[in-house]
Amino acid sequence: MKRIVFMGTPDFAVPVLQKIIENKYDVVLVVTQPDRPKGRKKIITPPPVKVEALKHGIEVFQPEKLKNDFQALADAKPDLIITAAYGQILPKEVLKIAPFGAINVHASLLPELRGGAPIHYSIIQGKNKTGVTIMYMAEKLDAGDILTQVEVEIEDTDHVGTLHDKLATAGSDLLIETLPDLFADKITPKKQEDELATFASNIKREQEKIDWDRPAGEIYNQIRGLHPWPVAFTTYEDKVMKIWWGEEVSESNSTSPAGEIIAKDSESFTVQCGEQTSLKIKEIQPAGKKRMKVKDYLQASQDRIQIGVILGE
Repeated sequence: MKRIVFMGTPDFAVPVLQKIIENKYDVVLVVTQPDRPKGRKKIITPPPVKVEALKHGIEVFQPEKLKNDFQALADAKPDLIITAAYGQILPKEVLKIAPFGAINVHASLLPELRGGAPIHYSIIQGKNKTGVTIMYMAEKLDAGDILTQVEVEIEDTDHVGTLHDKLATAGSDLLIETLPDLFADKITPKKQEDELATFASNIKREQEKIDWDRPAGEIYNQIRGLHPWPVAFTTYEDKVMKIWWGEEVSESNSTSPAGEIIAKDSESFTVQCGEQTSLKIKEIQPAGKKRMKVKDYLQASQDRIQIGVILGE
């Protein structure tokens, strides 16, 4: 039975770990990020992968900085190291520990979207497909040789949450299909074409703010590419308003400036966007309130949303 060290941290990595366990590989150690404060009350919370590992009685190792503390991996004497959204770059010494090397489950069709937020960018950029790549780890971020890939379609209504779940399932299935051939030396790794590489660095705060001068289609992709985390936002009368969901409207006959609320009904309000387009907003989070549907926000008073107000000013 092959000995596996598994390295992962968030929810994306959990189905991958589960599949490895279900298929009777010997997971001798799980490496994950340290417990961190979470939520408004800053409660110290273990990563999802740690929770899953402990369910199965697997030893867990949580170094603050792996480059300074990796002896536990060597002591585990793995045949293979598998990573999935671990959150730290592996030092070259770790890459050499296992006879079969270290492989990664990455949520894009490499060399596209190297980096920490490939699911977000695949939607923000309006792609109609993405996928999962199993590849060898390298010192350079997500640049290792490719072992296998699978495509996953992106629907017009997909957001980060739904696509995350699709890719987690596809990744865990692809890994289990790949491992027997990897151990039998039946796979010829394929070098990535670096000149085709694109990057998906972690989302910054300024990327969450909506620019209403852009076409409605691009803004719609931004909203669903940041849903359900970290969530796009604008301002309404100088107060932050998170925009959780909307529906694209292809054309607008209004001559109003971009960002102006040009219409509303009992369930939504419509915002003028760039290039004579508009977007219907369905779900929001006003300042100091919880996430809610626009129809629920308007039930108390239709005056809560005023036509003619310009968002983002």
